[in-house]
Amino acid sequence: MTSQTIPVDPFDLIVFGATGDLCERKLLPALYQRQRAGQFSGPTRIIGSSRSELSDEQYRSFAKEAINAHVSRADIDERELERFLARLSYVSADATTGRGFEDLKAAVGDSTNIRAFYLAVAPSLFGVIVSQIDAHGIATPTSRVIVEKPIGRSLETAKEVNNAIGRVFDEARIFRIDHYLGKETVQNLMALRFANALYEPLWNSAHVDHVQITVAESVGLEGRADYYDKAGALRDMVQNHILQLLCLVAMEVPASLEADAVRDEKLKVLRALKPIDAFNAERVTVRGQYRAGASNGGAVKGYLEELSAGVSGTETFVAVKAEIGNWRWAGVPFYLRTGKRMATRVSEIVIEFKPIPHSIFGEAAGRIFANQLVIRLQPDEGVKQWIMIKDPGPGGMRLRQIPLDMSFAESFHERNPDAYERLIMDVIRGNQTLFMRRDEVEAAWRWIDPILAAWEERGQAVQAYTAGTWGPSASIALIERDGRTWHESF
Repeated sequence: MTSQTIPVDPFDLIVFGATGDLCERKLLPALYQRQRAGQFSGPTRIIGSSRSELSDEQYRSFAKEAINAHVSRADIDERELERFLARLSYVSADATTGRGFEDLKAAVGDSTNIRAFYLAVAPSLFGVIVSQIDAHGIATPTSRVIVEKPIGRSLETAKEVNNAIGRVFDEARIFRIDHYLGKETVQNLMALRFANALYEPLWNSAHVDHVQITVAESVGLEGRADYYDKAGALRDMVQNHILQLLCLVAMEVPASLEADAVRDEKLKVLRALKPIDAFNAERVTVRGQYRAGASNGGAVKGYLEELSAGVSGTETFVAVKAEIGNWRWAGVPFYLRTGKRMATRVSEIVIEFKPIPHSIFGEAAGRIFANQLVIRLQPDEGVKQWIMIKDPGPGGMRLRQIPLDMSFAESFHERNPDAYERLIMDVIRGNQTLFMRRDEVEAAWRWIDPILAAWEERGQAVQAYTAGTWGPSASIALIERDGRTWHESF
């Protein structure tokens, strides 16, 4: 059975930061793929805008190069590519001065299409751009705005960003993207829990021993040194991506898949997280920073060598033992870790169930491992349920751990759409289920801010780890002192 592509209503998507890295690597390829899938209706338009002075034809050439560079050759359909490029136009504009916004207004015209503004720019420009949109009368009463993380760098600054956007767009028209929520396997987490009688009855402290969430990157700064050194791993990854994954694992069953029903349950999880502050941060958090080593098949520099200043206390790795103070999860630790220049690129969630209370098989049968549900987000998206079976053969009862393995690539032979494809189309549909609500963002910062403050107050230094490894040894101690180990059978 193949999935059905349902066209969306005609829309005008105005992309600010249209010559930037995000637009080049993600947005243009995602939009092209939706064109190729037949999801666009006739008068749909994509209007790029940035400070660069480009003609329409020059921007189309930029877009064509981006698509050829970031889309598989097997997915390049020259006819559909030309149709897609024909939808593109470009307006040079500078939000800090207002230059070009009247030209942008004229380019949009009095179209009755759904209108969406994508702010693929630095967060410091969010408020400036929406103010110019408002001042020049470009927004309609039903227009939507899409913003990327980070939403601030603290609770206070997040409120400032949200207030600036909220002065022009009401909450129902603000779409805060976390691309992890658009990944197919992340959404399958809800299907596994709520569409199968097998898991939900076991999804609680009576049966789950602990949960691990790992988001590991093998790359370094990748040209983001200025941003990253001011942010660090806790702000860059834990506050948004990892906490969103934790919410989907831990939330109660929502009444429906309506956007606010799902987001209400996620918010409850964030509010139930036990505080980490100066009293316990050194015991339940680890900060790390990579040094020179080997990664991606070659020698790589250390973090400090990649910085022009050569000195920094910013963490490139963080591990956290989090706990949720509610009945479902009381006593179940959630081990979170993320880092750059790690042994391999992988994002996954591991639900480890409690061991059987008593073995009837005897020592000769071998060790009995606890069951695990492993949800792989990237790469090679899939789900594995690790179980114990008898090893085949006449040699008596010997037990063996094997996975019931469901690979997306093997089970579904269609191309797996990129997260941005799904999320942009959800914006056009007006479906906010996979987007963060303001109170979610601010609740996440309320939990993160005390950790940052504790690190500063206690002077909790970063611990060195060699590039191409799984982080500092203290992160291993963090979980092993509880009698558990990190899942690393990648």
